[in-house]
Amino acid sequence: MDTNILTNNGIDINTGLELLGDMEMYNETLNDFISESETRIPDIKKYFEEKDMPNYAILVHAMKSDSKYLGFQHLAELSYNHEMASKENNIEYVTANIEELLGEADRIITVVKEYLGL
Repeated sequence: MDTNILTNNGIDINTGLELLGDMEMYNETLNDFISESETRIPDIKKYFEEKDMPNYAILVHAMKSDSKYLGFQHLAELSYNHEMASKENNIEYVTANIEELLGEADRIITVVKEYLGL
């Protein structure tokens, strides 16, 4: 697997390696991220549409944590902003910025799938 696919797309694999130890564990965790995203992303959209900020906050918090572990800095930052806003029930912020969050999540998922050969 060519790690340049990740690094050229702004993914800091060194952060992931510091936390996860080696490439084998890092790659397993990337696979887990992809699997979880298959339900997490639709659920984020669902809770957003339902204006269910408590459950939305739980999911963006999980995405933030995974993103930090895996070196997805921009996605981690966006997720954190959404987590804080949703905990404050700031639907205006979430509404104004959800497309950026989902776009970055989609970009990361696409890059990781390419890297993993999925």
